[in-house]
Amino acid sequence: MPDNSPNSWEARADRYNLYGFTDLPTVEARGAVVVTHGKGPYIFDTAGRSYLDANSGLWNMVAGFDHQGLIDAAKAQYDRFPGYHSFFGRLSDQTVMLSEKLIEVSPFDRGRVHYTNSGSEANDTLVKALWFMFRHEGQPERRKILTRINAYHGVTAVSASMTGKPYVGTFGLPLPGFIHLTCPHYWRFGEAGETEAQFTARLARELEDTILREGPETIAGFFAEPVMGAGGVIPPSDGYFQAVQPILRKYGIPFVADEVITGFGRTGEVWGCQTYDFTPDAIISSKNITAGLFPMGAIILGPELADRIQAASEAVEEFPHGFTASGHPVGCAVALKAIDVILNEGLLENVRALTPQFEAGLARLAQKPNIGEWRGKGLMGALEAVADKETKRPFDGTLSVSERIANACTDQGLICRPLGQSIVLAPPFIITPAQMDEMFDKLEKALDKVFAEVA
Repeated sequence: MPDNSPNSWEARADRYNLYGFTDLPTVEARGAVVVTHGKGPYIFDTAGRSYLDANSGLWNMVAGFDHQGLIDAAKAQYDRFPGYHSFFGRLSDQTVMLSEKLIEVSPFDRGRVHYTNSGSEANDTLVKALWFMFRHEGQPERRKILTRINAYHGVTAVSASMTGKPYVGTFGLPLPGFIHLTCPHYWRFGEAGETEAQFTARLARELEDTILREGPETIAGFFAEPVMGAGGVIPPSDGYFQAVQPILRKYGIPFVADEVITGFGRTGEVWGCQTYDFTPDAIISSKNITAGLFPMGAIILGPELADRIQAASEAVEEFPHGFTASGHPVGCAVALKAIDVILNEGLLENVRALTPQFEAGLARLAQKPNIGEWRGKGLMGALEAVADKETKRPFDGTLSVSERIANACTDQGLICRPLGQSIVLAPPFIITPAQMDEMFDKLEKALDKVFAEVA
């Protein structure tokens, strides 16, 4: 039970905070968890309790919560030059170096980078940039944006319109012109008797049919996560991106990979698009770009879009868009260090090395009668709870099964995330084999407890 005394951390948190993406009945019943510090993959609350954070904060604390090299990089830059903008052709040396590094490690042989403060803002920015580009090119009617059901692209008015989740309707969204295609989740959306190859082919036909119905001359872009993150860790069906990319090229529709979650190692490669063997026209990056130590997002433009958006900017003598903290020197210094840590301190190799153990743990728990599917790629995975395994029938939503599992995990000293009827795991890249065993042991106890109550 929460400590409801007037000066308790729980009461103070509840009194002054408007919680985002938080199950309010859980907070009312249990109180907020107020965190004071972290060590490695663990966080500690005001009561001194420790938790193995199996979601890396919000997918992003991949080097853990106390990486000294990252902390030192931030401190050094604060001492040297603590803040600036990137407007008017004035920007920090750290910003220039980071842009060079991002193109160097991208799938592109050249390109341009524009900075934001989050992945949401980066998606919003690139939609605006596409509208800006097509208007310059004499195609102002190209406004529509294609995404997928269950996609998550952010929370601004534009990026929330791109997000294919039911809750966006509570804001009166999506805005007109945002079109959501079928989610490429074969286990859930495949039809009776349909093979995975047939499912992929059906989704490709749906894409082309939608383009023709709406008019290719009205569509500005197609945005897709290589693996859907906040949709419940949903990898694409086999051959999905190879099926859709030629269709997009046929109709001149830019293809944007939203790599906010998958970028910088989560799937076992630097980029999720490399994991799935496709090259987009642009990449959206955030989260791991600073290993969670500084709020930053970036749009990374491949050669063609870089040239076209640059030409549109030159026509009006500027790209009239930006944020006060875009390309912040401290954020860029942290990002440069974070990229070095991920690529050169063994973190990416650890993702690859521990993926078999991670998958084996998920597969073992998926044998339980009330787990319908395990899915994942690299160190991001999900277990989907079902009331009936054979029919894939979900639990009644009023049971709040995934929330109950997550709460039971918290009681075990484990942080995991409920998404729909799934439990999502995305541990830090520094996790050890022993800590991964701890993660699955605690999760199993929580699953057994909740399924005994509801099944």
